[in-house]
Amino acid sequence: MKNKILTAVSAIMVFVPWSILPLRIYTQWALDYAHIMISCYAAFMIFSSIFTILAYAVSKVKNTAMKVCLVINSAYAVFGVAAIMMMIAQKFM
Repeated sequence: MKNKILTAVSAIMVFVPWSILPLRIYTQWALDYAHIMISCYAAFMIFSSIFTILAYAVSKVKNTAMKVCLVINSAYAVFGVAAIMMMIAQKFM
């Protein structure tokens, strides 16, 4: 039961970063506060990767769905770190 819950949470976390697209397209406040939104989404992507890695390694949830979530969330973490680094670099230029 615990394995299914951790897998479901990781699977939901895979789709959350894509919710930024409709927000950025259809709402004006998302464009006005883009720096805050991007920072929050980047932090969430890093958190979801850490959660999935811990669920996979520590809780030993090693089913196929979790492996797919691990790969996707790890890629998200790389892009999240890159986005944060670009925002920091822009402040110093």
